[in-house]
Amino acid sequence: MQDLKGRVGVVTGGGSGIGRGIALALAREGMNVAVSDIDYAAAGAVAEEVSALGVQSLAVETDVARPESVAELADRVYSDLGAAHLLCNNAGVVTFKYAQDMKEADWDWVLNVDLYGVVHGVLEFLPRMLASGDPGHIVNTGSIAGLLPAGTPGIIAYTAAKYGVVGLTEAMKLDLADTQIGVSVVCPGGVETQIVQAGRNRQSRYGGKVTTEMIENASAPQEENTPQDENNAGELMQPGELALLIIAAVRENELYVVPHSELQPLVEQRFDRLYEAIENFMPIDPRTR
Repeated sequence: MQDLKGRVGVVTGGGSGIGRGIALALAREGMNVAVSDIDYAAAGAVAEEVSALGVQSLAVETDVARPESVAELADRVYSDLGAAHLLCNNAGVVTFKYAQDMKEADWDWVLNVDLYGVVHGVLEFLPRMLASGDPGHIVNTGSIAGLLPAGTPGIIAYTAAKYGVVGLTEAMKLDLADTQIGVSVVCPGGVETQIVQAGRNRQSRYGGKVTTEMIENASAPQEENTPQDENNAGELMQPGELALLIIAAVRENELYVVPHSELQPLVEQRFDRLYEAIENFMPIDPRTR
């Protein structure tokens, strides 16, 4: 989707971090932007920043873990802004617990936000985007944790969800190959966000608010770091920098956005281990026994 000016972008988790960076970058490209977040005040603040850049904005309180809430978001976007050309499924949370300490509510919270939040966005927006006949694009926020096994303990649910987001997006690319809707998955390393504080908005049905869940000397060594830091991604990227790479991927219909090049050796190591496993378990020719 080359032409962004005058079109409509939707960003979930848009009240802070990567989502805010995307929303502001889209506004600078001349897009009208719907800023969605479970924290309405945060969404409203970013929507005001978007409006100050000379485009239309809309703030919507959305719990992406609830399909009916995402349906309401879609209805608001189409009624107030008239269309949706770019959907950024970005909302995310993390819980810091070892596998043996996880409760069902922990799994439900992370998977319902990080994975099913993407599913709900696709279910509500994709049919309308296709029906419009206009070019469009869907960006799903994954993580380097969706490409590599976690390098530090305590983020098992987050890792599972992000692997799911990567696979979902790869499959969507195949399904939408003959349409005008492109797809991208974003797999960053360390980005300066507030995701480690996501427990402040944890819904009551998942056990309610949590002030901190970090595992001392194990996960996320600094409060401002995200779980992507488990693979020593070096300097934290600013959300605005990542947003520019996402926009470039949208324009070129690139599937993967993997901005931390220093992680390439780790990706290669993972696939080397897979290749080795395949070779080790290839069927044995009985004639050689």
